[in-house]
Amino acid sequence: MIKVKKMNILARCALILASGLLTANINAEKLVILHTNDTHSMIDPAADGMGGVLQRKAIIDSVRKAEKNVLLLDAGDAVQGTLYFKFFKGDVELPLMNMMGYDAQILGNHEFDNGLDELKRMYDKVKAPKLSANYDFSDTVLKGMFEPYVIKKINGKKIGIIGLNLDPSSIVASANYEGMKFLNVIPVANQTAEMLKHEKGCDLVVALTHIGAIKENDKEIDYELARASKDIDIIIGGHSHTVIKPGTREGDTPAIVDNAVGKPVLVCQTGRYGKYLGYIKLDLDKLAVQSPAEYENKLIPVTDRFPADQLDKKMQAFIAPYKEKLQAIDNHVIGYSASDMDCKDRTGRYVNWAADMIKWYGDLKTDSLRNAGVDMPQVDFGMMNVGGIRHSMKKGDVTEGLILSTFPFSNHAVLVRIKGSDFIDAMKIAARKGGESISDELRVVTDGEGNLIRVVVNDEEMDPDKYYLFSTIDYLAWGNDDFIPLAKGEIIWRDEIETAAPIMRYLKILSDLGVPVDGDPRPRFVKAPKY
Repeated sequence: MIKVKKMNILARCALILASGLLTANINAEKLVILHTNDTHSMIDPAADGMGGVLQRKAIIDSVRKAEKNVLLLDAGDAVQGTLYFKFFKGDVELPLMNMMGYDAQILGNHEFDNGLDELKRMYDKVKAPKLSANYDFSDTVLKGMFEPYVIKKINGKKIGIIGLNLDPSSIVASANYEGMKFLNVIPVANQTAEMLKHEKGCDLVVALTHIGAIKENDKEIDYELARASKDIDIIIGGHSHTVIKPGTREGDTPAIVDNAVGKPVLVCQTGRYGKYLGYIKLDLDKLAVQSPAEYENKLIPVTDRFPADQLDKKMQAFIAPYKEKLQAIDNHVIGYSASDMDCKDRTGRYVNWAADMIKWYGDLKTDSLRNAGVDMPQVDFGMMNVGGIRHSMKKGDVTEGLILSTFPFSNHAVLVRIKGSDFIDAMKIAARKGGESISDELRVVTDGEGNLIRVVVNDEEMDPDKYYLFSTIDYLAWGNDDFIPLAKGEIIWRDEIETAAPIMRYLKILSDLGVPVDGDPRPRFVKAPKY
């Protein structure tokens, strides 16, 4: 009898223990990290119907209703790319991000587009912690505005978030960050992560970065950071507009890579324009042992899944007056496109059309200067940059709003006198990138693997000792977008108006003549034939 009672007691204990474990598993605390990057002022959905702040907010709200612990992070370039920023200078994007309730934000390179004073005015509105561990603003108007990291305490756990930014040289116009000091990403990241893990006792360290996932120059990228790190668990990145597919370990942009001590690191990025919302779900009770491969990691498409009556009314009311002001510009037809032209192509119709346009404008200006008695040679060729073409052009009506959104930057046309050898060096960089926006007078011959063989101008090989006159924009002439050799040229004329104006003038002339917009589809970066 005693033995039976003892067995019953043991059985009950086992049942209670099993029940407790089940309950603990059901009630295990989870953390969801939602993240965005490179939304580029896309307040409204893109042409394909994806994105838009109202649908993004609806998804965020639905996750917050379903989950107890949610962090919302942004990896920079929240501005620049539509008329909202062109006309309202951040007064729309950043207040809307406040309404979404971001928990941390970092700078992208385009936050610098209007200089430090404007950046300060714009970022004064940001309610979330503003992070940058490797930008020293102590000698600028931004002194004291940014912190290197923030620690979020969630259910007894500490989540450390570090802000890391790209090297601005040859990407941001130097006048737009004058006085700011850049500190190399990897050493700052490792020192800060080690401090957070081992001194501050953080259970998870997240690097929120705007350095990119694609290697285009000698600047550090997310994968180099991941492989050089020891204490970073998750990297949430931006800048390169890369859609990193969750779960991948292979290819050029894997989601999971091993760090310097063989521990896996999760690397995330959502592309651009807010078309996806990044989602990471992990177990707070298993942070010390859970591998990133065990996280629930996905990209949530931002579509029109939520009906209008479920969208945020306060945000709708906030957007309405700004949208109304832009509609007249957005709907004003100034030309007609005979074909679809994709802004993503590094060679082909759109980039060729843009370069031919700047060559046309250079010719127009040199003719005008000669008529005024100035001794000016002929323009030899033109060049624009692929990165400056922000939106595709569909076949059909072309509006003023589309052009202003497609060429939104405060660039100015320039005429540059440059030595052939310096331009050839610039084309070596363009060849490594896979192409660039060059006018019809040029052909860049490569081996098909990114290595330059020769540059041909007007059917003759470019003479490295000869000086050429070319038409371009000041951003490139100053050596930006990695084209450092172009800065060796001499700017002999600079336009007073922004580049979007002559582009619209060009469109109007074509329209008045009844000529549709249509770029040359033939690549101007060509592979040398094998005989």
